[in-house]
Parts: sequence; C-alpha cells; structure tokens
Amino acid sequence: MLDPGPIRSTTAKPNDRQPHAVVIGSGFGGLAAAVRLGAKGYRVTVLEKLDAPGGRAYVYRQDGFTFDAGPTIVTAPFLFEELWKLCGRKMSDDVTLVPVSPFYRIRFQGGSHFDYSGDASAMRAEIARFSPQDVGGYDAYMQASEDIFKVGFEQLGDVPFSKWTDMAKIAPEMLRLSSYRSVYGLVSNFFRDPRLRVVFSFHPLLIGGNPFTASSIYCLIAFLERRWGVHFALGGTGRLVEGLVKLIEGQGGKVRCGEEVREIIVSDRAAHGVRLASGRSVAADIVVSNADSAWTYRHLLPSSVRSRWSNKRIERARYSMSLFVWYFGTRRKYDDVPHHTILLGPRYKELLKDIFERKILADDFSLYLHRPTATDRSLAPEGCDSFYVLSPVPHLQSGTDWSVTAEKYRRAIARELSRTMLPDLENQIVSSRMLTPQDFQDRLSSFRGAAFGLEPILTQSAWFRPHNQSEDIANLYLVGAGTHPGAGLPGVLSSARVLDSLVPDVRHPTTPDLVAT
Repeated sequence: MLDPGPIRSTTAKPNDRQPHAVVIGSGFGGLAAAVRLGAKGYRVTVLEKLDAPGGRAYVYRQDGFTFDAGPTIVTAPFLFEELWKLCGRKMSDDVTLVPVSPFYRIRFQGGSHFDYSGDASAMRAEIARFSPQDVGGYDAYMQASEDIFKVGFEQLGDVPFSKWTDMAKIAPEMLRLSSYRSVYGLVSNFFRDPRLRVVFSFHPLLIGGNPFTASSIYCLIAFLERRWGVHFALGGTGRLVEGLVKLIEGQGGKVRCGEEVREIIVSDRAAHGVRLASGRSVAADIVVSNADSAWTYRHLLPSSVRSRWSNKRIERARYSMSLFVWYFGTRRKYDDVPHHTILLGPRYKELLKDIFERKILADDFSLYLHRPTATDRSLAPEGCDSFYVLSPVPHLQSGTDWSVTAEKYRRAIARELSRTMLPDLENQIVSSRMLTPQDFQDRLSSFRGAAFGLEPILTQSAWFRPHNQSEDIANLYLVGAGTHPGAGLPGVLSSARVLDSLVPDVRHPTTPDLVAT
C-alpha cells in the first residue's frame, strides 16, 4: 500500500459527454472518492444532506469559537497528500499539518498519567515509572504491531475483498499474526501491569471497537502512529475538508449541500442515479455512497433489489458504540492541559461491557478531552480555550431518551472535568453545544446512531463487511467507515483508494465498459 508508484495528476476538466459519478455524502471518504473519480475522468457531483461539507467532520462556529465536530487525529498524512498530487498540487499549499506530542496523555482515576508518544526512549521511561519489568515488553509489542501493520495496512488496507477466496488467501497470515485474539488479549502477552494493558489496548475505541472483542489486527495502529506521528491541521480539521472541496471544484466537479438523497435509483439490478428529498432525480453512470453502509442498504435501496444485505442481516449485525460529545468554550485558558487527553474512569472492562454488550448508559464514564487551542490559538477568542469532550456510550438500542438525558449527562461530565482537569469549569463556560446518539441517527444518518458503523470484529472485517463494490447492485460502490477497511481517517481514505482497482478509468478506451445507463 505504501508504494503506489508514480501518481498521475490530471487538471483537465470534464465535459458533459463524460460519464457522471454521483457521490452520496461529503465525509472524508466521499470527498477522497470524488477526487479520485475526477482524476479518472468522471464528471463528479457530491450531494450532501447538511448545509456544509464534511459529514462527521462538520465544523461548528459560534461565539468566536471553532469546534471540529468529529475527527481530530490525523495519522498517515500521505493518504491526504496523494489526493493533492492527483490534481497536480501540493497539500502544503492549502493545509498546514503540525505534529502533536505527546500523542495522548492518559490520566488514571487516581490522578497519575502516562504520556503516550512516538519517541521510543520516552516511552520506555514512561513504562519504567509504572512497571520497570514491562520495559522489555514495549519493544517486543512494537515489533508485533509492525508485523501486523505490514500485512493489515501495507498489503491489505486498499485491496478489495470482493470474493470469499480473497479472504481465504490471507487466512494463513491472519492465523500467524493471531488475528483471532482480541487487542487486549494480545497486548496482555507483552505487559503485566494492568494500567499498561489499558494504555496499549485503548486504540480500537478510536474506531468504534471494544478492545476486548476487536481483532488484534487493530494493534497495527500503534506502529502506524509511531511511523507517521499524530498531526493536527492548523485552523482545524475543517481546513482539510475545505482543501478537498477546492480540489474537486478545480477538477470541474460540484459539491452541493442541502441535498439529501432519499433513494438510489435501480433498474435491471444496476444503479442509474439518485432521488433527492425534494423529489428531483439526478442521473448517474455510477453511484458512490459515503453514507453509513447499513443506512445505505436499509434506507436508500428497496429490499427487493438486495439479497446479501437483507433487512434481517442488517438488523442482526453488531454495531459500534455511539458517542456523547460536548463542545464548549471557556473564558479562561487551561495551559497545563495538553491537546489530547484520555481520562479513564473507575472501570475499564466492565464499562465497555455496559456500552457494547449490556447497552446500558452507566453512571460512570471514561472521556476523551480535545483542547485544540493547545496547538492553535486561532480557534478561540483571545484569552479563551476551545474544547470538546467525548464519552463513549451505547447506541440507540439502549433505549435512552437523549432529549431528557443529555443535559443531566453533560452536567455530570462537567463536574468530573472540574474535579480532575478543568477547575471551576461550569463558571468559565461561555459557549456550549452537544451531539448525542440521536443526532448521529437523525443528523448524520447513522444506523441506530452508531458513531462508527459496523463494530470492528473479525467476523465483520474485510470480506465480511459490506463490499466496496456492491454485491447486489452494478455501478454502486461504497466508501467510508462502514465498508473495507473501516473507520478512522486512514481507514476511510483507504476505502476511497480501493476504488482505483474497481471503478473503470474512463480516460482510456481499453477500460471495460460500464453497465449501460
């Protein structure tokens, strides 16, 4: 995956006779797909339900504060850089990425903390503070993570799993790498201290997975972060969205906001366009859905054209956790708070059972606190700080009425933050808004309000996920968190990369024809 060879740029704009591609949704997967399709010679139209592009990477601006709604951690920046190269441009002309160190501060309930970084010497020193006998386990674990990375990311991250034989071919490697084990189980081979087992197993939570059930293939994240680091886009993640929209428009494509797709038009088992909430139809030669994959199949396609992804199969699949997100600005600065902090609650495994298995909204919680103004002061007024805090919660099968619960839950989080990291917080707040699992369903069209789509377990990975090329419908493709390879910025950008081997290149006459439309 890491050596794509020379990347051919294209700056020629399409004409009306070129095949038309419609992309549903303007999350990073959809925007990346649009750029790649434009480079293949398609006329591209991106249709976005919201009033601005970005999907989960939407940007809220209020009271002088800028709040990135979703992704905040940029890893594998080369996946973004490729998109600019396809357009004959340099990403640095539009977006400035800066490294963040430490990657994360992990705070334990008692007040001690672990600074997690890409510096091997610093990591050994941190481990020694907690458990000197586990220092040797770090190097061994990172070697295991690198071995998994070389297979799971480099070799398979942008390869379509269209046939069951594709899965069979990699089975021996998956067995060799112990992919049948959970992330926590594999980590426990290398670390004895229970706190360090938490530190090195939390990564699946970044992509909606439970460390106790997510396949150990996701241990590759540890090496991926050390390889390229953790970065932040100055001006916020929204700058990446703006830059990609600029690339699409520079190719002659269009990004149309406030255009909700209600149906994918299918005849003769092939996609021919989409129907909007307004009733208007948009014809297309190919359709790429960046909408949640379960939502795409359950709500945008009639059951009569689906055999593999039937209503029953969609209903019985396992879905990721959801999120409660509170965005807030303060009238003062908290200079001792780093960019990324994970605040662990009193429970780890049992809390995750409440979230993923019992689907209970517990009274306790673990939190991710994002303070972008630690890196970029422009995101808040002078003398102020911009934050968001995220709490993993069950998806909507919990039965929680968030219209009643949200404010009570926010207050509980505010009290905990005030006690631990942000003294006198409630008296310092000057701007506030919330995002709940109900919003993930109603606003972001996520099935059951699951923030990351299908739960990343072995039996819902690779060939077992909804395929990047629809199994049932010709000329329909999927990108984003709900298809292969999965959630997270590297995952959704790689899902668009998969299209390179699936979608015909209409610039070259030797390319196989599309199904006639």
